[in-house]
Amino acid sequence: MSTTPTDFDRTDEQRLPLWAEPDPDYATLRAKYGDLVPVELAPGVPATLVIGYRTALAILNDPDRFPADPRAWEPTVPPECPVLPQLRYQPNAFRSAGFEHARLREVLVAALDEVDLHALHTVVERTAVPLINGFCADGAADLVTRYAGPLVFAVINALLGCPPEISARAAAGLAELLGGGAERGRQLFRAALDDLVQLKRGQPGADVTSGLLRHGTALDDEELLQQIYLLYGIGTEPVQALIVNALRLILTDARFDATLGGSLSTRDALDRVLFDDPPPPNKIVSYPRQPVLLGGTWLAANRPVVIDLAGCNRDPEIAGDHTGNRAHLAWSAGPHACPARTPAYLIAQTAVDQLLDALPELQLAVPDAELRRQTGPLHRTLAELPVTFPPAPPLPSF
Repeated sequence: MSTTPTDFDRTDEQRLPLWAEPDPDYATLRAKYGDLVPVELAPGVPATLVIGYRTALAILNDPDRFPADPRAWEPTVPPECPVLPQLRYQPNAFRSAGFEHARLREVLVAALDEVDLHALHTVVERTAVPLINGFCADGAADLVTRYAGPLVFAVINALLGCPPEISARAAAGLAELLGGGAERGRQLFRAALDDLVQLKRGQPGADVTSGLLRHGTALDDEELLQQIYLLYGIGTEPVQALIVNALRLILTDARFDATLGGSLSTRDALDRVLFDDPPPPNKIVSYPRQPVLLGGTWLAANRPVVIDLAGCNRDPEIAGDHTGNRAHLAWSAGPHACPARTPAYLIAQTAVDQLLDALPELQLAVPDAELRRQTGPLHRTLAELPVTFPPAPPLPSF
């Protein structure tokens, strides 16, 4: 690569259409561009994709030059921009910067620090058993829709202290939101969370919503709701994908098969996934407030800088055996590092172990290469994980 600084404003015709190629060839991109790749998140929506590990660390630890607040960027894209709903500003710790970020994050961390991990382990087990019993006699199941998806949603609701009636309405809202009814889905989901907050104001308990209310007395109602939205967001899809990806790895890699001499554990599988196939891969985004020269490349002001977690974790500079290594960027780093990593690890590990203990002879029902994925410029997850197994009797209920 030339040592002459590159101006991405002059190379728009070379931008990788990430909306059309969500699983890029990192080796080719690295050879052509180095750590910083000019991309489009949607047609006509330019951004910079970061695929260098140390460059990503530098950005994540420099929130003054790379703030996460997107409000200066939002007016530069049309209202119908397909990635705008995922990236637009929200008054939560993920999409804010500076004092506002510190204030919101402090409340979130305080509430999460009160989570009883032993009780959470029991919640996951109690949630897993009836789900497994729902298909264990069938000899086949899709582990996305029959296990990981409903398990994670139920556990997050339990963490938030959300009772079944409100949980059902929240699930209906999310289903409509994902099914194309965006506005009505948002309204249903918000109404359910409004009711949850009002319930916990009058009947606080040992749950994260009550913790947010206790520690967030300076938060207004919208800020409080947005912290709960954030917990649903970081707690459902990413943890579900972590469980599913870990199960896929265990079922396809002989190093995890004890009958073939494999010796790696569920925790090893989780860490391997977080290195190689982190969920979701491209949702850590910042927006320089002024042009920044980084590694010989000028980054334009108010243009998204997207950390590609998979690309960074596969950087040849940190290549090697990552078994037992947790230096991946899947939990982010710096001031925006995920505050829920410990509960997320526990939920995923317990869910995987519970399933494998109950059905130790699980096998993929289709070749690994034929598994369907849901992909986009900001996410990449398995849409299904069909498995077969010898039918088994139900597990005893708790």
